[in-house]
Amino acid sequence: MNVKEKVAGIKIKLSALYLAYKHKDTPIAAKILIAITLGYALSPIDLIPDFIPVLGYLDDIIIVPILILISIRLIPKDIMLECVEEAKGIWKDGKPKRWYYAVPIIVVWLMISISILYKILS
Repeated sequence: MNVKEKVAGIKIKLSALYLAYKHKDTPIAAKILIAITLGYALSPIDLIPDFIPVLGYLDDIIIVPILILISIRLIPKDIMLECVEEAKGIWKDGKPKRWYYAVPIIVVWLMISISILYKILS
């Protein structure tokens, strides 16, 4: 499996986690860890900044997959299988099939950007 396939797998798993988060039968502990996982994966802030050579990307390579793995283990298998199948339909050639799937990511980035600008300007 090459890097491109692994990245595609992570996209599908993160999408499936989001769908599992919205699922009514997902346990509350799983929902909390899913929120942490998605927040960390989408956040521009890392434990080790990316500009630090080698170490900066290690946290993304290690922490995100571990959080995904633990989150998946907390979700009942039938719910996770359902969410993975639904998530596979979201992506086409590495991009969302519909533009509005990107809205949550855009909103998060806008909120972070506005917050940073507010702190700088005040």
